[in-house]
Amino acid sequence: MQAHSPPGSRVCVFGAGSIGCYVGGRLAAAGARVTLIGRERFAREIDAHGLHLTDYRGAEIRVPAGTVRYSTDPAEAADAQLVLVAVKSAGSAEAGRTLAEVLRGQPPVVSLQNGIGNAETLRQHIRNAPVLAGMIGFNVLHGENGHFHHGTDGELMAAHHRELEPWLPLFQSAGIPLELRNDMLEVQWGKLLLNLNNPVNALAGIPLKEELSQRAYRRCI
Repeated sequence: MQAHSPPGSRVCVFGAGSIGCYVGGRLAAAGARVTLIGRERFAREIDAHGLHLTDYRGAEIRVPAGTVRYSTDPAEAADAQLVLVAVKSAGSAEAGRTLAEVLRGQPPVVSLQNGIGNAETLRQHIRNAPVLAGMIGFNVLHGENGHFHHGTDGELMAAHHRELEPWLPLFQSAGIPLELRNDMLEVQWGKLLLNLNNPVNALAGIPLKEELSQRAYRRCI
């Protein structure tokens, strides 16, 4: 699978929780050299069990322990050629300051975070590399022993930039195609509005499509 990756591809997932471990694991299985950076409890779990990745379509991928590195040290991002930021929105400023200090090159930095404005926050601190808005449109459930399950439909997207184009074959071969968009702000707002609908849908007690087809529920949103 190495032939699908940019030469010597080194990917860092900064703030690797459930989403980050799943995306990073899929890229590692496709041949990229992936470093996950995050919390100690994830590091212990993945060091012991590796990654077990499944999805709702029936895919099942195992990345043995030691194949992908999980570290708690932000300095491990120094030589990354692509950085995927997956911290919570409240941690964007700290992540930006940290990455600005440790990155040696000028890799594209993609914010794979929920909400609006995270890329702008990162960009305030990371001045020497392209910082791009992104979005993960699917959910990932963290099970036991390194198991991460992609359980819903949805796309992986990022703002269009020439620096991301060489990475598209890697994401494609990993089974998580990356779609480059010229309207990422609109896409982000669309997802946010659907997220705001979650409590209304829960109280309605009916399928999402049926709920959104009714004007009264749309007015509640």
